[in-house]
Parts: sequence; structure tokens; C-alpha cells
Amino acid sequence: MPPRSQLTEAPPYAVEETIKKLGASLRTARLRRNITLADMAAKLGVSRYVVADAEKGKVTTNVAVYVGMLWAMNLLNHMELVADPAHDEEGLALSVFDERERARQKGGLSNDF
Repeated sequence: MPPRSQLTEAPPYAVEETIKKLGASLRTARLRRNITLADMAAKLGVSRYVVADAEKGKVTTNVAVYVGMLWAMNLLNHMELVADPAHDEEGLALSVFDERERARQKGGLSNDF
């Protein structure tokens, strides 16, 4: 048996809460559409227990189940914003800084005016 991941054994609070919120939101969306656990599971090709675990926010549930549930309920278009590089302000700032540092190390920038 492979070793257990520290992320699944003791996830950071923010990770655990985000997954629980996602699961609860997926459950609400499923119920609003009058889709049973069994119907959702059949559409995804998993057991109803897997869908129930996702709705409970179980951290060991495969991310494909969460994304599959979004797809089954026509909510997948909302995923395009998750980790969108265009909205990653910190990453963009670091990228610009890194480019400036590389240019400076290559001698590409000059203080001669």
C-alpha cells in the first residue's frame, strides 16, 4: 500500500474548508436539478458512495469526480477561471520581476541614457 499523503491525512484548514464548500455547492446544484445520487453516479461511471463522498467534501475524492459533477450539471464553464494565469496577480508580478532580473544578468539593461 502506498504511503498516505500528509495533504489527505491533515489538510490545511483552508483546503479542507474549500473542498467542503465545493461539495456542499455541488449537492445543492444536484438537488435543485432533481438528480439522484444514483443518477449522478451512473452518468459519471462511479458508485453513489463516491458522489456522496464528494458532496461531503472528502479530501481523498478524486478531483475528476468534482469536475465530472460540474460537467454533468452544465457548470463546467465556471472552471475556466480557476487558476487562470491572467488573474494570477502574484504570479504575474513575480514573472515581471524574474524577466527584469534575467535581463539585468545578461547585461540587457543599461543605465546609459
